[in-house]
Amino acid sequence: MHPRRPTEIFGLFAATTVLPGVGPKLAATLEKRIGTHVIDVLRHLPVGLIDRRARPGLDDVADGSIATFEILVIKHDKPPPGTRRPWRVICENETGQIDLIFFHARDDYVSRMLPAGERRIVSGRVELRQGRPQMAHPDHIVRPDAPEEMPQIEPVYPLTAGLSPKALRRAIEGAMQRIPRPREWIAPAVMEQKNWPDFATAMDKVHHPENAEDLLPAAPARARLAYDELLANQLALMLVRRAASDSMPGRSFNGTGALTMALVKALPFRLTGAQKRAITEIAKDQTSESRMLRMLQGDVGSGKTLVALHAMLHAVESGAQASLLAPTEVLARQHHATINAFLAPLGMEARLLLGQGRSGSAERRAIMDGLANGDVQLVVGTHALLSESVSFANLGLAVVDEQHRFGVRQRILLGQKGEGVDVIVMTATPIPRSLSMTAYGDLDHSRLDEKPAGRLPIDTRTLPLDRLGDVVARLGSAIAAGRRAYWICPLVEESEKLDVAAAEDRAATLARALPDVKVALAHGKMKSADRDAAMNQFRDGTAQLLVATTVVEVGVDVPEASVIIIEHAERFGLAQLHQLRGRVGRGHDASSCLLLFAPPLSDLATQRLDVMRETNDGFVIAERDLELRGPGEFLGQRQSGMPEFALADLGAHRDLLAIARDQAANMVDRDGAPHDREMADLLLSLFERDSAVRFLASG
Repeated sequence: MHPRRPTEIFGLFAATTVLPGVGPKLAATLEKRIGTHVIDVLRHLPVGLIDRRARPGLDDVADGSIATFEILVIKHDKPPPGTRRPWRVICENETGQIDLIFFHARDDYVSRMLPAGERRIVSGRVELRQGRPQMAHPDHIVRPDAPEEMPQIEPVYPLTAGLSPKALRRAIEGAMQRIPRPREWIAPAVMEQKNWPDFATAMDKVHHPENAEDLLPAAPARARLAYDELLANQLALMLVRRAASDSMPGRSFNGTGALTMALVKALPFRLTGAQKRAITEIAKDQTSESRMLRMLQGDVGSGKTLVALHAMLHAVESGAQASLLAPTEVLARQHHATINAFLAPLGMEARLLLGQGRSGSAERRAIMDGLANGDVQLVVGTHALLSESVSFANLGLAVVDEQHRFGVRQRILLGQKGEGVDVIVMTATPIPRSLSMTAYGDLDHSRLDEKPAGRLPIDTRTLPLDRLGDVVARLGSAIAAGRRAYWICPLVEESEKLDVAAAEDRAATLARALPDVKVALAHGKMKSADRDAAMNQFRDGTAQLLVATTVVEVGVDVPEASVIIIEHAERFGLAQLHQLRGRVGRGHDASSCLLLFAPPLSDLATQRLDVMRETNDGFVIAERDLELRGPGEFLGQRQSGMPEFALADLGAHRDLLAIARDQAANMVDRDGAPHDREMADLLLSLFERDSAVRFLASG
């Protein structure tokens, strides 16, 4: 069942191919960067603007400036066929001459747009060559009798390969024609206090900024749309929690304590205070009659897996089964090995269930039969655990690791594989305390904010990229001394292909510079078997250096690795840098992290790198991340563990989150159902981007 959308907004959910200039090819590009529907195009907001109002004289134009001129086309200097020389159009006005330059130009285009002897208005970036102005590929060329076709203030949008500013702008203007004026969903008191425009006016305003202030998160139109999205998010969380609790009331799991006590007694270390506190909170939930939906959040190395295993054994003591769901095969295997190391003194073993073809058919069948008849009490697996063919005799606890990699629907699906199944979701990225209670309103929270005793801090330093030669030499010495190292390649624009090319080039360069070192390569475009093989070479020491993209950010545990070098660290967010740094410092050796940057650094990048040098505390870093992010920048994107928003900035709009939570609570009755179902469906359809949330919330 899908949300019921009022007919007035149907046009916003049409495919992007209904927009002017959008055919199948451009629609595919839009889908990759923006989305598949008209509303997705409208939610793609500008991040800057170009002021084309400057009309200087050609004899007084500044090098590198954006300027607009009315010119007379004098003549065309067309390149001979087969040459690489650009097409040059010589133009003039009463203040001087300018050359318009076109590379790889089509004959019909240049001749048609700039006929000799006619006047045109052109706008673009001007460069001075030996004092003579020229403009390569003008952004706009219009006839003098149609000056309205030349935008005075032009918004700048994030783009991707195959998506031109002109094509996107045309699509957005087409989408603007479909904006309805629905009845207001924001509480009148909030609208009056904030002095916000209505939805249609706000959407028009954000796409037609008049100055730089209109781009700021606090601008009324932007703040209003951010609130809309946060309100939809909070309403969805309330409805999802109701759906989960109503469909599956909880049951009490009263363990004997035999297994959990044996686990703690066999540990070669003492539990931290935070681990003890989390274990107590979870055990209280498990023994209550209410169903547990709890987030276990903790920094890298804080001991989440052990806390989760304690809860899993509590379920087993109660006569139930327990499962742990991981997003990747690498992470599933890692958890399986870690858990079985803890279980060995108890004479127990967890089984591992992977996708078809990743484990022997006979073994897979035996595990599935054991889950169905109850012989298998503990299982670790990937998405395979969610398949319809996997059934449990008596599933009592489902643990979901790196939960932001899974949709809400997947979380609920696993919980539906038994009666009153308790659910724990884990994240390795600390979430700021100021946001965790509202951003995940459908979950209770346990925080592991202590590191185990003896854990050494990671020595973090920064160095400019022009010292690369010194870095490689020192890296060679470290590896010769028996250390293993990661080399993380930079994020490159918006293209995974470019990221991969950068990683491949860096691996080849390092292999040549360090001929005695075995270099392994891992990136997201490799076949999973090849990537796993590279990881395993690094894990077993066959390879001493792993060159990788951010594919190693989560789920790679190599205690012997004690050095990580992050290239172009200024391109990464704080949350992502912290996750990457967490790949080292997992063993007994002192570890180091080197952040390579390309100067000059912006103030924001400088502050980020300073934070990384100053602290290893993920919760401190998460709070600083909120303070330091620029407008419209996500909290480490999908790696952060926070929900992704198209319109809201969780740092700039955090005050709105609390207001949205209060209003969402007033929009539902005591039983958790919306007072106004049509309004709820409208709000969720427009602003809640997770279709699984909308699916569940719609009942």
